[in-house]
Amino acid sequence: MSSVATTVEPRLEPATPPRHHYKVTGWRVVRSEWAKMWSLRSTWITLSLGLLFLLVFGLIISLQFNAGNLDSDFATSKAVDLSLFGLPFAQLALGVLGVLVMAGEYSTGMIRSSLAAVPRRLPVLWSKAGLYGLVAALVGAFGALVAFLIGSQIVSGTPAAQSLTDSGVVRCLLGAGLYLGLIGVTCVALGALLRSVAGGISVLVGVFVLAPGLTRLLPSSWQDNVGSYLPSNAGESVYTLVPDHSALSPGAGLAVILGWTALAVAGAAYRLKRNDV
Repeated sequence: MSSVATTVEPRLEPATPPRHHYKVTGWRVVRSEWAKMWSLRSTWITLSLGLLFLLVFGLIISLQFNAGNLDSDFATSKAVDLSLFGLPFAQLALGVLGVLVMAGEYSTGMIRSSLAAVPRRLPVLWSKAGLYGLVAALVGAFGALVAFLIGSQIVSGTPAAQSLTDSGVVRCLLGAGLYLGLIGVTCVALGALLRSVAGGISVLVGVFVLAPGLTRLLPSSWQDNVGSYLPSNAGESVYTLVPDHSALSPGAGLAVILGWTALAVAGAAYRLKRNDV
């Protein structure tokens, strides 16, 4: 008898492709936050509202000035001052969006995924604050420029007439954009510090709307010393052509705004680094 020996060849398993390990870098965090910001409908709506407020209120007040329907408080106003009349309204819209950019992730729970992807945490804050601050500054500067170009045509032939080449005009327009950008950064920091949309918006309204009015209840000797250093009043001196005698100079006002922004960002960074989500 003869036997035939059969050999079974070993079955080769298909090779699995190597897994790619992506390193967390600052640029990748920025790209991620950029995509998240523009994927939200609230970003488009709120930025449009801020731009609309800046344009519409500036044009309305310019038309009223040209028609002679304004009181004596506007008698010495110039075209750039009239065009930026809607900036306090725009700052509320852009400030609310700044709070939503950060605090919105806490309300939905998405912040856990964001911080799991970026364990060091702080790059998330830097990216959100930097990106939104840049967007708010560009929207503000663009809206201020368009409002001025149209408003200056409306008030041409009046004592308020101005052009871009006049002294101080470009500084006011750029100052308006810079101020709104810093407001955006501050409000992102508020969202990270308070971790609440309602809380962040409440602080925004309290600081930028209610506080300037409440300072009028202080003794007259205190009003200038306290009121001038509030964020809204200091910012107003940055984009106002001729600040009031009791207001800070444009340079000092910018320094105060930068100080408030740095304080808010430092507080947000400390809580984000030290406290659990």
